[in-house]
Amino acid sequence: MDDFPKIETSYKTIGEITKELGLINKKTGKLQTHTIRYWETQFKQIKPVIKAGKRRYYSKKNIENIKKIKYLLKDRGLTIKGVKKLLMETNINSLDDNMDLDVYKQTDNKKLIIKNKIKKISNIIKELKKIKNG
Repeated sequence: MDDFPKIETSYKTIGEITKELGLINKKTGKLQTHTIRYWETQFKQIKPVIKAGKRRYYSKKNIENIKKIKYLLKDRGLTIKGVKKLLMETNINSLDDNMDLDVYKQTDNKKLIIKNKIKKISNIIKELKKIKNG
């Protein structure tokens, strides 16, 4: 009976996917299932089947989408907002490793740069007021 190959089930649990993706807390060794549950709330491309007992089951298509989203967030450095924008403009199935994603990073970087400049200007104004009043 051990000679038969293991048959892959068509659905996987959140724990199985979390292990497969390496979403494990390095200090505690606990699975970070909350990450996938959060992504479910942010990306319509992730729709698990929820069965009795509120257990989540993910199809192969869902698992592929989760892997792509993880890749964009963790490996390519996009923010959730950047990934959402990308997925609005591009079909998730057409994403590949060679895509130029800088456009989606720049949106968030530009905002950060502007916020930093505003903060610097505010500090300069405060210093000028101190000099004037001091």
